[in-house]
Amino acid sequence: MSLFDKLDGIRQARAMLETVGIDPFGVAMEKILSPTEAIIHGRHTILAGTNNYLGLTFSQDALDAAHKALDEQGTGTTGSRMANGSFSTHRCLEQELASFYGVRDCIVFSTGYLANLGMITGLTGANDIVLLDADCHASIYDACRMAGCEVVRFRHNDANDLAKRMRRLGERAKEALIIVEGLYSMLGDKAPLQEYVEVKRQYGGYLMVDEAHSLGIYGERGRGVCEEADCEDDVDFIVGTFSKSLGATGGFCVSNRPELDLVRYAARPYIFTASPPPSVIASTRITLQKLAEGQALRQQLHDNAQRLYSGLADLGLAISPEVSPVVAVNIEGKARALTFWKLLLEHGVYCNLVLPPATPTGVPLLRLSLSAAHSSEQIDQIIDTFRQLQAQLDAIPVDA
Repeated sequence: MSLFDKLDGIRQARAMLETVGIDPFGVAMEKILSPTEAIIHGRHTILAGTNNYLGLTFSQDALDAAHKALDEQGTGTTGSRMANGSFSTHRCLEQELASFYGVRDCIVFSTGYLANLGMITGLTGANDIVLLDADCHASIYDACRMAGCEVVRFRHNDANDLAKRMRRLGERAKEALIIVEGLYSMLGDKAPLQEYVEVKRQYGGYLMVDEAHSLGIYGERGRGVCEEADCEDDVDFIVGTFSKSLGATGGFCVSNRPELDLVRYAARPYIFTASPPPSVIASTRITLQKLAEGQALRQQLHDNAQRLYSGLADLGLAISPEVSPVVAVNIEGKARALTFWKLLLEHGVYCNLVLPPATPTGVPLLRLSLSAAHSSEQIDQIIDTFRQLQAQLDAIPVDA
């Protein structure tokens, strides 16, 4: 077998997309106009798939801080945190994140993906058990493979199934790591964290919650679903990212456990990856402040989410099970989903096309993510575009 034979399936799928003139994975933003608008294919387009939940990517304060850091500290660190890549501002951000969450300590990673990779491989190995929600992000699955730990999956958002699997583990459950997400990125549904906490109290184990898509969105101070569910004291590790509500790139883990600092010396993705550039750290420190004080932004985001959710539901579309800033529209048939996604883009609406096996339901979906920066007029335009194109969608036969 050739080294490249394993890529044949991808080659064939890409050739099919090229034949019909659709490239959902290669859309280039030719010019960014604002947090909610860009020029794509020469066309003014509403961005409804960026995860820019609070719309802070153009915050003037954050831009000014980033420019100042560029001038004073340069474009990059050129080293890992364990080598020459720990600047004083990295530690300042860690202390500010720990203070924001009211916990002992924080580790900042170069990306959110690496935060999961670093924490899970730093904490677990071949003799450890990880119980994870079946719909967890790819970074969590990849981390478990890298760690070589024993993986036990439980049904999505099903605390009873988690309890059943922990009972089967017996005494081993006491040292198991349970991993869930606060808000799941595909369908926008929240984890029943209080139920998971009760299972943990009964059987033991340690709980890690990935708040990548819920940071800034839920809780009085925007700390996420853990804060909203009033169970932060029962969560051992909270992982998050800078690439959604904080409008940058990077990741972190916060915890009250004194062992967190030791993970720095065990997590290869932390030890061997260049640290985030000073400009990113500077802008993130500013947007973290705005997030903490951002009750008005959160309210605007939730108002926008309700407006879009209600508008698409009124069209009779098969959408997400609950209202959140992530709204998924299920489209039966791959060809129909591809065609409808292309039609939306041609009519000035960009969203994410997600195809099986990446979808939790096995059905293709169009994923929209809202921002506090979206205007009511933009949301109405998105709804109206779906309305205008619905007849064309209904005319496309469902493929096998």
